[in-house]
Amino acid sequence: MIRAWLDLSPFGIFVSLGVLYFGTVLLLGMVAFRSPLARPVQSLNGIVAPFFNASAVLFALLAGFLANDVGDRSRQANRAMQTEAGELRNVYTLSVASLSDMAAIRTAWKAYVNSVITDEWPAMAQGHESPRTSAAYDEMLNKISDPGNARASGAAVHAAILNAAVRAGNARNERLALASDHTNDLKWIVVIVLGLITLVSIGLVHLERPRAFMTALTVFATAAVITLGFVALQEYPFYGAFRLSPGPLEALRALGGT
Repeated sequence: MIRAWLDLSPFGIFVSLGVLYFGTVLLLGMVAFRSPLARPVQSLNGIVAPFFNASAVLFALLAGFLANDVGDRSRQANRAMQTEAGELRNVYTLSVASLSDMAAIRTAWKAYVNSVITDEWPAMAQGHESPRTSAAYDEMLNKISDPGNARASGAAVHAAILNAAVRAGNARNERLALASDHTNDLKWIVVIVLGLITLVSIGLVHLERPRAFMTALTVFATAAVITLGFVALQEYPFYGAFRLSPGPLEALRALGGT
């Protein structure tokens, strides 16, 4: 359910939040002042204002933690992509600088870079890797691991290229792990529900004044929709309105003339 909501367009995310929160405001107003339950609800009048602080504080804290998690994941994803691009550049540069002919390595390198951009990047929007990209990486690593490269170029150069390729693979694994991470789904449910509970709490301390009741709930609902909406737009670093661009990896194509 949460994944389906987060997969909506930015317009859809804000509209759905608006319907939920502003719809709840209208529902609470009707129940408190226009329904057969109005008299029993009005009998709750007298709850002091600090009562709603508990749920509001919990909502604020969890929303802040969630926003921090989302931002941190985006930073990790960008760092993983930059690391992968940098290590792939090292592989290419070392293969060119080597005295031996490493054309086979560069061919496999080009195939991997192209596959990351054309195959795996769209697949990450669905939260999974590309088998073609995995095969291309295995082929590149297989070419680099050929013992003949160590004899032809020297052990130091061969080790440097191999280590760079392994680090690129590790960065790719981190990128894929972040793309498929849905551990925040439960946090989203808790934060959204706490926001609704906070609406109820605010309403309970304004039962004696209908206009103050509706105004206070509307202000909080507006703040919740704006805050949660913009955080939701950044939930998936490789998908959505604020997704990361594969620019650093695309720049590598110029090295190989692809």
